[in-house]
Amino acid sequence: MKHLSILVVGLLMCLPAAAKPVNINAATAEVLAESLNGVGLKKAEAIVVYRKLHGNFKQASDLTKVKGIGLALLEKNKQDIQLKD
Repeated sequence: MKHLSILVVGLLMCLPAAAKPVNINAATAEVLAESLNGVGLKKAEAIVVYRKLHGNFKQASDLTKVKGIGLALLEKNKQDIQLKD
């Protein structure tokens, strides 16, 4: 039984982290990268730079204006994208 518990914990640690809700108008690049599936630090930094240059996102679909963010990535994270706290 002890070995089974260790195996289950080990398998769970291998699963990709689940996305969690994030305010794309306030989050740091690090938080964006941790919170959105398919968004690494480079894309997250691009989101922050875009936001600084153009102001807050008005709707989630505005993320597609950021280089490297497409409709598929937006759809994958749609339920976790928030525009305010």
